[in-house]
Amino acid sequence: MVKAMETSDSNNSFSPQNLWIATLMLTLFTLTSHLAEGLRIRRLTSIPEICANVTDLTHDQLIACREQSQAVLAVSEGTIKGIFECQEQFKNERWNCTPDAKGNIFNKTPQRGSQETAFFYAITSSGVVHSLSQTCRSGNITDCSCDRRMTSSSDGGWKWGGCSDNIDYAMNFAKKFVDSPDEEVLKRKPDDPEALMNLHNNRAGRLAVYRKMESRCRCHGISGSCELKTCWRVLPNFSQVGSYLKEKYEKSIKIKRNVKSKDKKGISKRRRGRKADQVNEDDLVYIRKSPNYCEHAPHLGILGTSGRRCNKNSEGPDSCDHLCCGRGYNTQTIVKPGLCNCRFRWCCQVICDPCQSKEELIYTCK
Repeated sequence: MVKAMETSDSNNSFSPQNLWIATLMLTLFTLTSHLAEGLRIRRLTSIPEICANVTDLTHDQLIACREQSQAVLAVSEGTIKGIFECQEQFKNERWNCTPDAKGNIFNKTPQRGSQETAFFYAITSSGVVHSLSQTCRSGNITDCSCDRRMTSSSDGGWKWGGCSDNIDYAMNFAKKFVDSPDEEVLKRKPDDPEALMNLHNNRAGRLAVYRKMESRCRCHGISGSCELKTCWRVLPNFSQVGSYLKEKYEKSIKIKRNVKSKDKKGISKRRRGRKADQVNEDDLVYIRKSPNYCEHAPHLGILGTSGRRCNKNSEGPDSCDHLCCGRGYNTQTIVKPGLCNCRFRWCCQVICDPCQSKEELIYTCK
């Protein structure tokens, strides 16, 4: 087991020295039969190793791993991308999407089914779609490439063309691969509320990428007159997807199993003051109230907020009052060496003189 996600600042983001994981794609994040029960990290150095050594893959996932290995590597990269974005979106929250020492994001029942679980499923699912689409466009997956199907013209003097990001392939493969564990659960237990919730949030994550896609156009004509434009579709920056899903998280809907319902999704909603509303396909849903994440509870996979940096002057979620859960905070002075009179030297150096050290106050939760 590679402890690639432990950090020096307790509960904060991945340490910079571990960014090679995503860059080299040597890590596969394996979603077990319930992803929320534990995200395991294994360092794998080749495609055959992935298929041979990763446990808990479903039958469909194992087939995909053997037959579409490049796509599965994109799934790995997308999962990593989703986790990094999760940490970015929650960096100032009590729960900040940081794994424990064993590499688990969610461990025991109190966290499963929570709003945070809902966001985690959605953001990792969207990360998979994003990476798959990029990999398709670059030609690194043999059975897909960029999407050239949108070639229709418009009366407005423009037409679809160029090489669009292949979102359809990405969404279909992501659904088949990422949904597989919970689909297997439903075969054994068709009314399982967690599996239904997870599948709904996976879909919401996939849709987030689709709905944030943008059109890019290029003008054609004499002297740039733009008599004709050629347009194509491109993926959004993934941070846009993260911000969009964070808004969905903040408006997420508590649901319950409706035993009498004939709806295949098997969920009904509880949204305060909006009883007539339906749960939309792009809403995030959850079934259990979240724990407060304040106290360290390793048996539950909760790291607590002790040792986390807080902002003394903030009134937001990163404030010392909120983040420290009323326990108070410690004040520490750190010394940072300064650099002055920086200048460029041909070629190609930046030379600086040392300055008087700067002192900075930091605040950490007790």
